[in-house]
Amino acid sequence: MRTVLLIGLGRFGRHVAQKLSDLGHQVMAVDSDEERVDAILPIVTNAQIGDSTDRGFLSSLGVRDFDVCIVAIGDDFQNSLETTDLLKELGARKVIARASRGVQEKFLRRCGADEVVYPEKQLAVWTAIRCTSEHILDYIELDQDHSIFELSVPERWAGRSILQLDLRKKYGINVLGIRRAGKLDMGVGPDTVLDREGSVLVLGRQEMIRKFV
Repeated sequence: MRTVLLIGLGRFGRHVAQKLSDLGHQVMAVDSDEERVDAILPIVTNAQIGDSTDRGFLSSLGVRDFDVCIVAIGDDFQNSLETTDLLKELGARKVIARASRGVQEKFLRRCGADEVVYPEKQLAVWTAIRCTSEHILDYIELDQDHSIFELSVPERWAGRSILQLDLRKKYGINVLGIRRAGKLDMGVGPDTVLDREGSVLVLGRQEMIRKFV
């Protein structure tokens, strides 16, 4: 379980809060809007109304005590910059800041952000890759060249074992797991037979996997 200071409770911030809560982490949520704070109270550990650009207010939260601070402010980039800068000045261990445009990442990093997330860009990339093939169900990029894909089992794979398909040798594709009836089985081996009704989790070079499917 980790302790998280979440600043900014717009749509993005609310989704982050909900997922952190689902995962069992302790979340302190902050926003200057009373309605947003009241709405988030049922799903977070604590919540406060306040101006995150106010050094005194931010200091009162004890930012050093949190494992990570997330700046999810999306409607005022100046506030996002100031908040990020103040968090680092006050000794925050790790700061993750949200960018709404590509150019904002550079400025957030200059203000001390350890990581910058760009939800619109990441979702756009996911959507573009997802729609390139009816077999691609999900996608996680690991680096510029390698990704994990969840694929519906192609008809030519169905009923054959991983050993018979020899995917690693032929295509450089590693099978990580199989999903059947919504449950993911990571205990795959050479004799595991692929089922047309299920899906398969594979790791490999993006270009090879996209060409294959």
